[in-house]
Amino acid sequence: MAALKPFSLIFSLALLILLLLLPLLSAHATNSPNSHDKIASPFEFLKGLQGCQKGNKTKGIHELKKYLEQFGYLSYNQYSKNHTHANDDDFDELLESAIKTYQLNYHLNASGTLDDETISKMMMPRCGVADIVNGTNWMRPGKKRHRNRHGSLHTVSHYTFFEGQPKWMPTKYHLTYGFLDGTPSEAMNPVAQAFLTWASNTHFTFSQAQDVSNADIKIGFSRGDHGDGHPFDGAGGIVAHAFAPQDGRFHYDGDESWSAGAIDLQTVALHEIGHLLGLDHSEIEGAIMYAYLPQGAKGLHTDDIQGIKALYNV
Repeated sequence: MAALKPFSLIFSLALLILLLLLPLLSAHATNSPNSHDKIASPFEFLKGLQGCQKGNKTKGIHELKKYLEQFGYLSYNQYSKNHTHANDDDFDELLESAIKTYQLNYHLNASGTLDDETISKMMMPRCGVADIVNGTNWMRPGKKRHRNRHGSLHTVSHYTFFEGQPKWMPTKYHLTYGFLDGTPSEAMNPVAQAFLTWASNTHFTFSQAQDVSNADIKIGFSRGDHGDGHPFDGAGGIVAHAFAPQDGRFHYDGDESWSAGAIDLQTVALHEIGHLLGLDHSEIEGAIMYAYLPQGAKGLHTDDIQGIKALYNV
């Protein structure tokens, strides 16, 4: 067999190297935070639990327990008889009770079974702030009721507050905000517009601080465990979180496809500013304080406005 010419040999080696590198390059593109390709949600495990109910032992139930614990629905106290089930795949009575509470909060059939509607709701991208804190039964501490002309009770609001109703001092109605290093420039205007929306519906005013270190509210983008005790989970799960007054921290998950517009920066800002001012989650799906963020919402719901006015008595 004739020997390969030097040029042919170099070309063949280059082609071989390229073929070997293609899978690696493809994987890198898929996992890149800026990739527009579909990235598996951290809530994807829920699909495998469809139809699960008390008495089942199914792979992935331990992840469901972590999900419900993260958002306040479940607690396996180490001193209780149930604590040994915290990390197993047993669908026990405590888990069934937690799912029923979740279903009640989101106006689903409170069967305690992981039906299609419950799975679909749980898989939606959402805010990282828990729905329930320290064992409060459900997202209803701010609910107000009145009797209609027939004498029956009618719910007129569904906003909630954080435990203890923390809020900014009465004299602190002008708040400054700033952007931490690494905040994309394209995020700044949507956040500013969100502040304007809250200003037009409340007694608050807002302005951007010249020095972020002196700002009342500090906004930034973070990934994974970023030191505040509430790690992000990658693209498609928790999109952002913020803290109650007067903490002032507001973090977007930097792994989301913000540049692709898959999740709206302004909508998320509207929601998280509500937390910064003292509102917790609402059970009204149309409210900006609903835990699962509506795509493209640019205004506040009546429930949001009623909630902030009630909290500050204005």
